[in-house]
Amino acid sequence: MLQILIISGGLAVVIIVITAIVAAAHQRNLKAGSNGSARMLAGSLRDEKLRSTVILNGIEDGVMLIDGDNIIRLFNPSAGRIMGWVPNEAVGLDYHAVMRLVDDRGQDYQEDKNPFAMAFQQKVTIRDNQANGSTESNKQISLSITASPLLDSDGEVTAVLGVFRDISDEKREEAQRADFISTASHEMRTPVAAIEGYLALAMNDKVSKIDTKARGFLEKAHASTQHLGQLFQDLLTSAKAEDGRLTNHPQAVEMSAYLEQLTDSLRFTAQSKGIAVEYVLGAAGSVIDATGDSKVVKPFYYAFVDPDRMREVITNLFDNAVKYSDKGKISLGITGDNDVVQIRISDTGPGISPEDIPHLFQKFYRVDNSSTRTIGGTGLGLFICRKIVELYQGRIWVESTVNKGSTFYINLPRLTNEKAQELQRVAASQPAATVAASLAASYAVNTGAAPTTPQPIQVPTPPLPAPQATITPTAPAPVAPAATGVVK
Repeated sequence: MLQILIISGGLAVVIIVITAIVAAAHQRNLKAGSNGSARMLAGSLRDEKLRSTVILNGIEDGVMLIDGDNIIRLFNPSAGRIMGWVPNEAVGLDYHAVMRLVDDRGQDYQEDKNPFAMAFQQKVTIRDNQANGSTESNKQISLSITASPLLDSDGEVTAVLGVFRDISDEKREEAQRADFISTASHEMRTPVAAIEGYLALAMNDKVSKIDTKARGFLEKAHASTQHLGQLFQDLLTSAKAEDGRLTNHPQAVEMSAYLEQLTDSLRFTAQSKGIAVEYVLGAAGSVIDATGDSKVVKPFYYAFVDPDRMREVITNLFDNAVKYSDKGKISLGITGDNDVVQIRISDTGPGISPEDIPHLFQKFYRVDNSSTRTIGGTGLGLFICRKIVELYQGRIWVESTVNKGSTFYINLPRLTNEKAQELQRVAASQPAATVAASLAASYAVNTGAAPTTPQPIQVPTPPLPAPQATITPTAPAPVAPAATGVVK
C-alpha cells in the first residue's frame, strides 16, 4: 500500500494516489508469490511515476508545490516557462523569490493578499484572477492562480499546490473589447436619444395629430428605442466597471436609515402590481417589521459606500424582484455583526434553478425559462451590481428555491460608529478622494478571499414590542448591549 511518493525534509506529501490499475496489479502479485509480487509492484509504481511525470511535463499550466517552510519542492516545465525560471533552479528556493506577485502599480503583494499564503492560513482553496507576476527578467504578466492546501490527518496544512497560467493575451483582448464597447456605446447614445426625442414629440398631442393606429406603432417604436438606449447605457457602465473608470464617491452612510428611505421610494412600483413590500430589521426568520406601527430601537449600520451607486444595486435587485413576481411580497432587510453589514432582498417569485446560480452574475447571462422569455433585459444588471459591490470590498450572492422565491444578499464591511463620525468630520472639510485615502490608511478593510460559500448572518432578535407603540421618527440609536432589547 503506497501512500507517499515524495518525502523531503521530513515532510510527507501525497502527490499521486495509486490508481485502480495498480491496486488490481497488486492483487495479482499477491497470488504470484511474495518475491514476484514485490518486483511487479515496484515496476507498476515506476510506471505510475513515469505517467505522472509525463502529465506534469506536458500540461500548459504551471504547477508548483510549496512545503510548510515556503520552499518550492516541485516546479514543472510550464511553470518555468511562464515565470522565466529553469525548473531545477527554482526547486529549493523560497517561493516568494520565484513567484513574485505584484499589483497593477508594481507593488509587491502583502501576505494577506497573496493566494499561496492565504491558502496556508485559511486552509481553503484560493483563486485569484487579478494577480500580476514579475518574471525573473522583471517582465510583468497577468496570472490566473489557484492555490489548494494539502491537509494531513489532523486537518493541518502540510503544503500548498499552486496551479497557474499566463492570461496576458486574454487580458489584452478583453481590454480591447471593453474599449470598443465603451466607444461604440458612447457614440450610439446620441442618435438613439435623438430618435427617442422625436418619437416622443410625434406622440405629443400639442405638437402633432395622429390617428390611433399610428400612435400604437409609435408607442412600440418609442419603447424599443428606450430599451436600446438602456442597453447602450448598461454596456457603457459595464465597460467602465471592468476597467476601473466607474465614477465613485464613497462616504460613511448609515445603511439602516438609507435602506428604509429607499424602500419607501421603491414600494409604489411593487404595489402597482399588487405585491406587498416590507422593510425588516434582523436576521432572516427572526425579524422586526420596521414598516408597521411598532417602536423599534435601531442600531447604526455604517458602511463606506457611494449612496448613488448602492441605490443602483438595490434598485436593480428590487426591480428584478417586481418583474419576476406576480404576487406575494418583497422584503428588504438589514442586519449585521461587528464586521459586516448585510442587506437582503427577498421575493416570492419563480426562483432560480441551481444550475443557473453560478453564472447569474456573469456578463450577458440570463436565465432561460418560460417565465423570463417574455421579460426584457440586457443580461448586464447583475454583472454591474457585482462590480459595484466589489468596489467596496463587498460580496453579493443569491440563495433560491424553484417555485418559492429568491433572496439576494449583499455583505459590506462595517464601520464602527467612531470611525463613521470621524469620516463624516473629514468629509465636511476635505474632498471625497482625501476621505477615501484616509479610510484606506487608517481603517483595515478585510480584502481576503471569501469563504467558498458565503452565509447569511444569524443575528438574535428580541421579541416584538407592544403593538400599540409607534415608530420613533428620529434617527436610529447606537447599538446597545443585548440586555436592553436592542436589535443586534
